[in-house]
Amino acid sequence: METYTLSNGVAIPKIAFGTWQIPEGDPAYQSVRHALQVGYTHVDTAQIYGNEVSVGRAIADSGLAREEIFLTTKVWNDKHDYDLAKSSIEESLTKLGVDYIDLLLIHWPNPKALRENDAWKAGNAGAWKAMEEAYKAGKVRAIGVSNFMIHHLEALFETAEIKPQVNQILLAPGCAQEEVVAFCREHDMVIEAYSPLGTGNIFGHKDVEAIADRYGKSVAQVALRWSLQKGFLPLPKSVTPKNIEANLEIFDFELLQADMEKLDKLEGIASQSNPDEVEF
Repeated sequence: METYTLSNGVAIPKIAFGTWQIPEGDPAYQSVRHALQVGYTHVDTAQIYGNEVSVGRAIADSGLAREEIFLTTKVWNDKHDYDLAKSSIEESLTKLGVDYIDLLLIHWPNPKALRENDAWKAGNAGAWKAMEEAYKAGKVRAIGVSNFMIHHLEALFETAEIKPQVNQILLAPGCAQEEVVAFCREHDMVIEAYSPLGTGNIFGHKDVEAIADRYGKSVAQVALRWSLQKGFLPLPKSVTPKNIEANLEIFDFELLQADMEKLDKLEGIASQSNPDEVEF
């Protein structure tokens, strides 16, 4: 698997198997197990997904050495506090059944419960301090954020000892978030792309189908290749074995610049939820 290099020198595989909306139990276990069997080495989960136990069990049963797998999880919105975040990190380690997490993210920057008087700033600072301590203790190999826009990052920088090494945001054809992406790159962050298929909205789009036909690839493969050529790290999710396999087959072709520009200009595929307005 090809990799990016984080600002601390840690290698991170260029594509991850996402597990959002895959239920705990057999669906999560079997899909992660299959993903690891066919060549994924990067698995992304989160506390709020409720499937950390099954993800960890699939990793344990994969036959792969722990160091061959890059594992990500995320601190949820009700843990934006030093002590709560510290406890939640231990809880995730226990549920996942691992001694360390490769990448730990703050899932959202501005929980609904912390909006009054900008309480989210102190909440993020407290959670980040707990994450920095876990990083220094070797319980976490890298730390980052998710859904953070520029003003959230600037606020975190005011208290952070270690800058985030990753920002995971919604990125898909037609939604390149150029301003926040440029800011993240200025600060040496790898940018991960969740919902890289636009939560399914890219399927059935005639312009994308035409591009896919010319390359002998699927619509999904074209969208994921767009992410790679943008320098993003896509996190496709599927519970269908053939799709899990096909989503890996994106390293053997390259989109022409004209096709990249067409994909850039797509409308109605996806948009980032405003982190300051989400209802959770």
